[in-house]
Amino acid sequence: MQTHAHTRLHLLDSLRGLALLNMIAYHALYDVVYIFGHPMGWYQGWPGYLWQQCICWCFILLSGFCAGMSRRPVRRGLIVLGAGCVVSLVTALAMPEQRVRFGVLSLLGCCMLLTALCRPVLERLRPLAGLFASFAVFWITKCVPGGGLGLGDRLLTPLPGWLYSTDFLYPLGFPGPGFFSSDYFPLLPWLFLFWTGWFAYRLWERPQDCKAMQLRLPELAWLGRHSLWVYLAHQPVVYGLLCAAAALGWV
Repeated sequence: MQTHAHTRLHLLDSLRGLALLNMIAYHALYDVVYIFGHPMGWYQGWPGYLWQQCICWCFILLSGFCAGMSRRPVRRGLIVLGAGCVVSLVTALAMPEQRVRFGVLSLLGCCMLLTALCRPVLERLRPLAGLFASFAVFWITKCVPGGGLGLGDRLLTPLPGWLYSTDFLYPLGFPGPGFFSSDYFPLLPWLFLFWTGWFAYRLWERPQDCKAMQLRLPELAWLGRHSLWVYLAHQPVVYGLLCAAAALGWV
């Protein structure tokens, strides 16, 4: 991602590349466990959940931070949202039992577009206040897809059942009866984690002046710069390799 001064922040690319490697490993194990039928207790328990949360938090916070530097946020948002739609269509046709409905790419694309739309209002908030408010709303609404409000993953107050009775409110965080998605990141709560990253950039003001931002790990930085295309390609490649391994009796 570039700043308005055209200075590339290589550390952000490297961090995104590291998160991408973790995501590829996580998805590979997902296929082994849920598609090829080899249970792993740690993966299906809290260690696997914690790993998954670290990956998605990193991606979403970095995307929000970089959105503060984007020179073409609407264009970028439309590209990422379009890629999310492609993922949803391909999985619905090729692997309906593992279909993706409003996955992470759809979320990030919508967040970019909503941030561009709401930017005049968001910029009226002081960055520190906006950062704390965004994270507080994220933390309180994290249980919304599970039925209510709470603190983090602890549900405290159920929301009205009618919010979860339709089939079209799932992008907002209200999945209806029978809803399923193998990768689900609705706007509630994740938009507010994205905005936490956006306000973090505004609070920092000039991260390009920080020497640490120029720290570069070439392979990871390359992955980070091409994260969208690597994301789109990795699952078919991983699944194909696992199919070949299964045919050889290795999986």
